[in-house]
Amino acid sequence: MKTKSVLLSVILITVISIGVNAQGIQLGIKGGANIAQEQGRSFDNGFRFGYSLGAFAELNFNKNWGIQPELLWNEYTTRTATTANEIYTDLGTNQNVSLNYLSVPVLLSFTPAKILTLQAGPQFGILINQTESISQSTKDAFKKGDVSFVGGAQLNLGFIKIGARYYQQLNNTDNLGSFDTWTSKGFQAYIGFRIL
Repeated sequence: MKTKSVLLSVILITVISIGVNAQGIQLGIKGGANIAQEQGRSFDNGFRFGYSLGAFAELNFNKNWGIQPELLWNEYTTRTATTANEIYTDLGTNQNVSLNYLSVPVLLSFTPAKILTLQAGPQFGILINQTESISQSTKDAFKKGDVSFVGGAQLNLGFIKIGARYYQQLNNTDNLGSFDTWTSKGFQAYIGFRIL
């Protein structure tokens, strides 16, 4: 838990420091859909829908470059594998699994034209809760923290932002010590509204 607190503190200090030097600061809210796949032998490897809600800030250094930190509530869903020989843990077969993360993407933004912004950077996540139906013995099956790489594009239509992103989780989130590796990848489509 100390590591997570230190990591979040460093991120916040960095964002605040950059914000002080930024030429323009804008704030907004956003929401959309996550289409994610949990990878590993314990899962069916299908893409499933979840949702994303949160807030963003745009900190612009000049007309082309900036940084966009966000604070998001992300839901990712998956399903465990259907046959016992595909299971390397005691998660159980054919269960829906829902994971809720507090995610902090910190994205470098490049705006080649006023209407288009390209973004890429790290995303740090803290697992807040997971499906209650997962058995008591595996309630802590997933590690509490994750790091992902995020990249995508955003259309800037006045105060409206419409975007799509790809993310790839970089760390193994299997907390059971099995011989399986759990990572996730997926897409996010969203609409945002600049409010300040």
